[in-house]
Amino acid sequence: MTAARAAPETEPAPESRGAAHSALRGGRWPWMSDAIIVVALAAANTALVTVTREDPAMAAVWHDHTAGYAAGVMLSLVLFARRFLPFTVLMVLTLGGLAGDFAGIMVWGAASLGIAAAAYSVGRYLPLVRSLAGLSAAVAVNIATTALSPATAAPGGGEAGGEPWWINQAFYLGWILGSWWVGRLVRMRAFHMMELAARAERLERARDAHTRAVLAEERTRIARELHDVVAHHVSVMTVQATAGRRVIERSPDRARQTLVEIEETGRQAMAEMRRIVDVLREPEAGGENDNGEVAGRDPQPSLSGLDELIRQIRETGTPVELVAEGVPVKLPPGLELTLYRVVQESLTNVLKHAGRDAPTTVSVRYGPRAVEVAVTDEGGAGGEGAPPHSDEPGHGLVGMRERVALYGGEIDAGPRSGGGFEVRTRIPLARRG
Repeated sequence: MTAARAAPETEPAPESRGAAHSALRGGRWPWMSDAIIVVALAAANTALVTVTREDPAMAAVWHDHTAGYAAGVMLSLVLFARRFLPFTVLMVLTLGGLAGDFAGIMVWGAASLGIAAAAYSVGRYLPLVRSLAGLSAAVAVNIATTALSPATAAPGGGEAGGEPWWINQAFYLGWILGSWWVGRLVRMRAFHMMELAARAERLERARDAHTRAVLAEERTRIARELHDVVAHHVSVMTVQATAGRRVIERSPDRARQTLVEIEETGRQAMAEMRRIVDVLREPEAGGENDNGEVAGRDPQPSLSGLDELIRQIRETGTPVELVAEGVPVKLPPGLELTLYRVVQESLTNVLKHAGRDAPTTVSVRYGPRAVEVAVTDEGGAGGEGAPPHSDEPGHGLVGMRERVALYGGEIDAGPRSGGGFEVRTRIPLARRG
């Protein structure tokens, strides 16, 4: 039977192949443990050769004591190859013991214990099919070795000591089978630990991927926030600039006031953009600035800021009315921000598509189970004070739907039967205990 090299049951992934082979071969320092085994076997054989010199019956079979010392050391050195050629090592030790018996050299001090180590290596380092084939061949060769050995034919019918031949046979077979089974158990344990390590690595990669996905989603939300803010302020500034251009000749004071309002609106837009960019740059909310101080930010808009928002729209010349119904209740800041942005985006769309001459009503209704916000315009020519229409679809309505959906709400937007456009939002409130 030819020598078979050890191979793992399943080929590991490329990135973990080195660690897998290191684990299968016994760690990073396998030579140290092998060296200890070699020294122990050489010492055991040396002691056994010394015993045979003092026993006449054993000396009659193994009479070359000097060669026994040297052969025991040489046979022990074969164990250095047990991790890579376990079956070959097992055969060399078994047949080496038989050759020593024919030559009158005692090598069983190294061979018998070495056979156990080699049988363990066959079970530990070879795949199951090769391991079983190697075990079967080892058992067959060992039976033949015991039957052919001159020591078996020594006086007394045993191995130079009078024991029946089957006692030695049973001892060596049990030695081989037990060692092989221990090797299989250790191999299965090693593969189990490798699988656990690979699973932990996969879970860690999945967790990192999930974290990156969450961060990307959060950055997307911040980008939509920036889109809403910039779109609103730029629309207001565009309408204000259009109005200022129309009255600059007949009313310079009014045109000057319009420029002041454009400047103020631009400053507000830049402030909000800077705040959102700070969020994008900082890993955590409330992070420190370059000076090591906690970065301060203005409060996020809420429903209480609708008056200021509507005042800005009115300054463009658009008639806007704010209507509040019900008893105001304290809402989560995120929910208030969502409702504020819905109103802001809706008013921006009024300026874009209906023009600044379209009468608009913003209504906020507080109910026991939900809060409702509606922005209704009566339509306009879309010409005076309105920016040119774009053929590209807007993202405002999509962003509003996503914001409202985060709170389990609903949004309904569409033309009115009598003309104009309406955006109606309803977000349920958490029940109060």
